[in-house]
Amino acid sequence: MPTDLLAYGREVLARQPFSVLVGAQLDVMEPGRAQLSLPMAEGLLQQDGFVHGGVLSYLADNALTYAGGSVLGKVLTSEFKINYVRPATAADRLVAVASVVGSGRTQAVCRCDVFLEANGERKLCAAAQGTIRKAD
Repeated sequence: MPTDLLAYGREVLARQPFSVLVGAQLDVMEPGRAQLSLPMAEGLLQQDGFVHGGVLSYLADNALTYAGGSVLGKVLTSEFKINYVRPATAADRLVAVASVVGSGRTQAVCRCDVFLEANGERKLCAAAQGTIRKAD
């Protein structure tokens, strides 16, 4: 495992074309925890002006994977589930905060909350849980 998890995680994020396209940022990566954020942009919205569910799902999936990777190394998502709590509307940015619930040698169970952040205040808009497995 790299000693500087945040620098390593940011290098990995920079090699993900979709993450670069949407402007994702890795704010925190430490053992058992990760935080990704995404500045709000019109291109992330669906027809009614809400953030597209796929964008929230992307953030949750990636944050879960970073949290799992922080304890396992190179990983892949095995599965995850997301609950949309409220429509994601106007905000400064979206923030996904993930943590490891439990882990072994080959997999980690992680949870993630996705927030709308505006003026320093956060509102929960989605919650997810997933299993992250060590890549072969």
